[in-house]
Amino acid sequence: MSLLIKRIALAVLVLFAAPLAAQDLLPPAPYAYKQLEDPAQEAKAQALMETLRCLKCQSQAISDSDAPMAGDMRHQVRTRIKAGEDPEAIRTWLIERYGDYVSYAPQNKPIMWPLFAAPLVILLLAGILLRGRFRKAAKSEKAE
Repeated sequence: MSLLIKRIALAVLVLFAAPLAAQDLLPPAPYAYKQLEDPAQEAKAQALMETLRCLKCQSQAISDSDAPMAGDMRHQVRTRIKAGEDPEAIRTWLIERYGDYVSYAPQNKPIMWPLFAAPLVILLLAGILLRGRFRKAAKSEKAE
């Protein structure tokens, strides 16, 4: 019985390990490591790539990352810049595809306002509490 379980476990391991190993065996996208011929377009691509986060690495820009996914993203950026697309349109497309985390420059959305308002509310409450505390202390000194 244990031999059958070992064979099943080995088969499952082989089934899941093969696709994972194949990911890194694919050749990199053509523009993953190759710069664009036009220096102005390459400068636009570099500027955009420095503001985009690699999703596989820990907060590393795709311009600095050697991860295959970052190479694919660099390829997409360079291909779209070469086609004449606006860098902000490319950023929007990548955010739609991968989520807000991909961009180092987060977009202002109504759902984010509580994040900015919360510290102000906390400071206001702390001020009110401290004011009440100081008033009590002043009244008790006068009473003595």
